[in-house]
Amino acid sequence: MTRADDAILEFLLNEGNRPLIANPSTVEANIDYKISHVRRRLRALQDGGLVEYYDEDRGLYRISEQGQKYLEGELDAEELELNEE
Repeated sequence: MTRADDAILEFLLNEGNRPLIANPSTVEANIDYKISHVRRRLRALQDGGLVEYYDEDRGLYRISEQGQKYLEGELDAEELELNEE
């Protein structure tokens, strides 16, 4: 897990509110990482089961149940197999 991964998951969780559904551009506009990095990390998070497509045709992602468990401390980052490129 990288700092960008945590930032992406926290943005999508939208703590205290309804979780967000967003495309990579929206995520990039709200966190401090470039779009190319956000896209790579979203793919890695998806491969790890922490985010999922809400609408694949439109490129919309949402945090998964597993991603929420990670942010709540119920999953250890060492248990996750994420590509950290």
